[in-house]
This record gives sequence, structure tokens and C-alpha cells, in this order.
Amino acid sequence: QVQLVESGGGLVQAGGSLRLSCAASGSRFSINDMGWYRQAPGKQREWVATITSGGSTNYADSVKGRFTISRDNAKNTVYLQMNSLKPEDTAVYYCTVKWTNYWGQGTQVTVSP
Repeated sequence: QVQLVESGGGLVQAGGSLRLSCAASGSRFSINDMGWYRQAPGKQREWVATITSGGSTNYADSVKGRFTISRDNAKNTVYLQMNSLKPEDTAVYYCTVKWTNYWGQGTQVTVSP
């Protein structure tokens, strides 16, 4: 059984920064590709970023250049550094083990104008 616990969300003004963390347990973390998704009110969940087991990264166009995904295999943790935040980044952010049904409970990010 894999457990994912996100943290680091909160309220921030536009232009500010937040760093999300996702701590994983119950799996061989280092061999898994990991991803961040988000879901805004009234919208479908959308992909934000992926980091492979080898450290390669990919980003949605909407966050490219502003967000950075990273991982610390020694801590079984994946991070999402979010800079230059915009009100449209407001959403619940979820981490997931890619290609599985393992998801965290989500952490709320709210960006005020």
C-alpha cells in the first residue's frame, strides 16, 4: 500500500512563491515516476509536472518557467517549487505515482490578486 501526503499549500499573493512537498511511503520510491496535478473549482483535474525516476522533468505550458519539480530519493519526497504565482494557479494540488491509482489527499493553494 502506497501512501502519499502533500503539504506546503496556503494563501499567497500574486507574484509570490510556495513549495509543495509530497512524502511517499510503502513503495520503492526511487524507481517511480512522480507527478503533480491540480484541480480548480468547477474544472477537471489537470496535469502540472512530471519527474521520472531518472530525474527528467516535463511541465504543462501554463507553468513552464515558473514551476520546478524535483525529488529527494533519500527522503522519499517530491517537491513542486512554484514561483511567480498567478490567481489562475489557485487549485487543490495532488501528487501521484505516475501510471498508478495512487494519489495524495491534496493541498490547497490559493493565490490572491
